Amino acid sequence: MTTIEDFIGLLNTELGMAWTPADLDVHLDQLPEWNSLHLLSVLTRLEQYTGHEVSLPDALVASSLRDLYGVATTR
Repeated sequence: MTTIEDFIGLLNTELGMAWTPADLDVHLDQLPEWNSLHLLSVLTRLEQYTGHEVSLPDALVASSLRDLYGVATTR
């Protein structure tokens, strides 16, 4: 995953969503169809895709998809 567009594509493919770059800064609670189980699915997929652990505490304080991207790409 090299770009934020790749990140959105991964989420859409893995979760069956149709999010766009316009959704990156929407609060997670305001995203259509978002629920807490999606966070766990996202973290699992990101760890599988990137090959490294994603910080759960950092992910829990993320408020948007852009924040989650930042958590996933920070080592």
